[in-house]
Amino acid sequence: MNIFLESELTGAERGEDALFRIIPMPLERTVSYGSGTAQGPDGIIEASNELERLCQGIEPCAHGILTQPPVDCSGPMPEVMLRLAHRTEAAVLAGRIPVTLGGEHSLTFGAVTGVMRALGQPVGLIQIDAHADLRIAYQGEKHSHASVMHLLSEKGVRLAQFGVRALCQQEVDSRERNKVFYRDAEELVTQNILAVDLPEDFPELVYVSFDVDGLDPSLMPATGTPVPGGLGYYQALHLVEHALKGRKCVGLDVVELAPDGNAAWDFTAAQIVYRLMAAAVSD
Repeated sequence: MNIFLESELTGAERGEDALFRIIPMPLERTVSYGSGTAQGPDGIIEASNELERLCQGIEPCAHGILTQPPVDCSGPMPEVMLRLAHRTEAAVLAGRIPVTLGGEHSLTFGAVTGVMRALGQPVGLIQIDAHADLRIAYQGEKHSHASVMHLLSEKGVRLAQFGVRALCQQEVDSRERNKVFYRDAEELVTQNILAVDLPEDFPELVYVSFDVDGLDPSLMPATGTPVPGGLGYYQALHLVEHALKGRKCVGLDVVELAPDGNAAWDFTAAQIVYRLMAAAVSD
């Protein structure tokens, strides 16, 4: 089995006491344009072996990183979501931070469901994405990558969306109905905004979902639905890091990488994963 950052981890850092639980989720069931997300987790894990231990002045891996076997993605989507929910719930109950590697964005429903079940309360969700993912269903599938945030909103999850630049009227209406906080890509990019304060009543416990298509395609073309006018690499990370200040990260995922043979994109996704780990343990 491939191990995240295997080239750098000591024996103690990859043991059961590790703070971070890497959960590979090679899910590719509802993609609607490009394909390849099933290879995303392996691409990220393989590229992670080229990362440096030091990130933002700290070594996130010193807190420990345990890579689990991939989640079985066969069978009906509700059963797949339940398998992932069991994994993330177990991680949080053990005092760990689940880090799910996708795979398509629909997996976030299962991941967050497990986290909330363990915590016994709703969480806030910080979303980097080119799309709002607030459709009621897409192509007849309610567990679609295009409707995952609708399902989570129905479960009481507060959303903060950054970088969206493709959405339909149904999603515009959903934003208003569910009181979604958002700053879309055109405003963020054209004004070079690197930090946005979340509403004061946004939950203290936060889950981060980073869809790599939130980045501009010039930086991340290896994704199923690239949309022009996206966020910069540092911009996206700074937005998440600022939003986490004063809050606790209880889980995260990086999704929608579709490796195309260029290792640069896999490495970019791996670096994002590690930097988000750093943000999760920073004061």
